[in-house]
Amino acid sequence: MKHMTDQTTPRNSASYDVFEGVEPAVRERTKKMLMYFIVFAVVMLFAGFTSAYIVSNMGQYWVNVAPTSAFWMSNVLLVLSSVSLWWSVRSMRSGSKQSALIGLVVTFVLGLGFTFSQAQGWEDLSRMGLGWTTTDHESGMKAYRWNSIESVIESEAVYGDDYTITRGGEPVLFDAAKKEFYAPNDLLMVRPISREVARTSNSGGGYLWILIAVHILHLTFGFVYLVISGIRVGQGVIHSKDVVRLETLSIYWHFMGALWLYLFAFLFFIY
Repeated sequence: MKHMTDQTTPRNSASYDVFEGVEPAVRERTKKMLMYFIVFAVVMLFAGFTSAYIVSNMGQYWVNVAPTSAFWMSNVLLVLSSVSLWWSVRSMRSGSKQSALIGLVVTFVLGLGFTFSQAQGWEDLSRMGLGWTTTDHESGMKAYRWNSIESVIESEAVYGDDYTITRGGEPVLFDAAKKEFYAPNDLLMVRPISREVARTSNSGGGYLWILIAVHILHLTFGFVYLVISGIRVGQGVIHSKDVVRLETLSIYWHFMGALWLYLFAFLFFIY
């Protein structure tokens, strides 16, 4: 009877490891392969967004935004966070638990700094009319609308420095004194096209907001994984003989960093 009881007693789910009994090399390859699948899925998601961005850009007036200093700072913080995580993994491989923990904490702090700088960058764009406007409805509810081209013109944004408007890759001419737009080939600025430009809904800024928001959402998963990894290092679950969890974390974190640098170049310089 005792034997039967032992066989039917369920395992403690908290201590169960799906890779129990699997050779370490196979376990390591499998975990890394699963992370590569996740990375591939994220790549396909952002490839869809950027493809839609390119298609939407064709044949209409498009607002191109210059990156603010906060966005440049976010790049620096993200690169430093990758360096600190690389140092943490290296320290763990050499058996330095304390250094590995310090590296994870530094990575977490730098990651938070990146997130805050992204929020600051977006606030800077909003002050230039390149974001959302919030108004109070008669019912007491808040109404959100995407800022029009007119709001950008009336803001502190400087045409040619902070933003430009293009059609087919050609920049539209702008007379700051008259606050009028002119076709790229209308060098004498004879026939204003401001009404035609105003019908554009500033969808370029909308794509910018969506891509930044989705990237931050995916980076949040990296924060969760980072905290869990720190706890595991502290408990000794991750040690110098078993660093595959830290390595899979680094794959995801470095990938998200490279993805943002690509988005930064794509949104602010390429298109």
